[in-house]
Amino acid sequence: MTVSSFTQGLLDFLSSSPTPFHAVGNMTALLKAEGFSALDEAESWQLEPGQRYYLTRNDSSIIAFIVGTDNPAESGLRLFGAHTDSPCLKVKPQPVINKSGCVQLGVETYGGVLLNPWFDRDLSLAGRVSFRKTDGSLGSALIDLKRAIATIPSLAIHLDREANEGRTVNKQNHLPPIISLQTSQPMGDFREWLKQQLAADQGIDEVLDYELSFYDSQTPSLIGLQQELIASARLDNLLSCYVGLQSLIAADNQVTSILVCNDHEEVGSSSHIGAQGPMLQTTIQRLIPDAENRARTLARSAMISADNAHAVHPNYADKHDKNHGPLLNAGPVIKLNANQRYATNSETSALFRHVCQIAEVPFQEFVVRSDLACGSTIGPITSAEIGVPTVDVGVPQLGMHSIRELCGVDDAERLYKAAKCFFGLQSVSF
Repeated sequence: MTVSSFTQGLLDFLSSSPTPFHAVGNMTALLKAEGFSALDEAESWQLEPGQRYYLTRNDSSIIAFIVGTDNPAESGLRLFGAHTDSPCLKVKPQPVINKSGCVQLGVETYGGVLLNPWFDRDLSLAGRVSFRKTDGSLGSALIDLKRAIATIPSLAIHLDREANEGRTVNKQNHLPPIISLQTSQPMGDFREWLKQQLAADQGIDEVLDYELSFYDSQTPSLIGLQQELIASARLDNLLSCYVGLQSLIAADNQVTSILVCNDHEEVGSSSHIGAQGPMLQTTIQRLIPDAENRARTLARSAMISADNAHAVHPNYADKHDKNHGPLLNAGPVIKLNANQRYATNSETSALFRHVCQIAEVPFQEFVVRSDLACGSTIGPITSAEIGVPTVDVGVPQLGMHSIRELCGVDDAERLYKAAKCFFGLQSVSF
């Protein structure tokens, strides 16, 4: 099977983005290469029609946009939203544990982690480190060890004969990864060890703090007899970030188009960089300063919120409503929920169906079983914050929130084609 340039780019992006910080850094590099200019929120903006810009917050949320040559009060905005974070294990502030001849690091869970798949994996460590420089100024840098340095061994079945009938995981006691064996020279201060991992030319005096996560060192891969599936960590939701990024890059300069990728979706989005924070709203206010024109613009706008959807698992097919069970490689999924856990309504669903038809892309529907709780995403939050009609969609996947997830090769590229078509619409009306 010949791998398309889009799919290879997606695999490379997933591999080089072990944390939201790295994802945003990689997105920034791709945007710069395509002629997008950086904006500083602390400075005045001089935006010009036909030009392309981006800004970041906290190194982990990003907004990129094209200032259209059309009057946005007449054509509206085209928005595409996703999130940069994924469930994981984060290192605690005082993490070092010396126990039973092993050195471990204490961790806390971030988001709704599916914990059992984290056992017996080759784990690496990545994130952001903040420090004081020798000149007294503060700085930060990204770190990615890339090599496997840790593992969380399973308890042998000989010591737990009921393991296959229902082993539970205690987050405090069972999750600290082993990073080495105890010696006469124990690890000691973790921050001092981090300083040694950073580049010497950065002039670091003292590591003050960090945000570090463990991740699976196994790289993304194509699997299946026909190489028709993608197996990777963080498909939820870096796949959508990459789709949105490439779609915006491919857009023309006529209509004002915006990509927003927020951190903290997996923990509720309530932060200054999350979808419930003011980042997008503030950006739109600066993009369209006049309140009357901004209100007219938003009334003519539409948004795609992209976050992966639950595909039917062949071993657990009864977990789906049989009439709303998305299949792998059968097209992107329109996500619906009567209780507004998704922002989709009949008009925004119709818009996405229309876009898929133009792009000649098949599409599917997902409605959770009536006796199960429904998850949510940034769609309802963002739609409520800025007042723009929104459709929640996503690529169907298996193993959601596992350390390694699975989706179809065709679905990722199909969502990209639909998103490109959406950015190309000259008008949206309901």
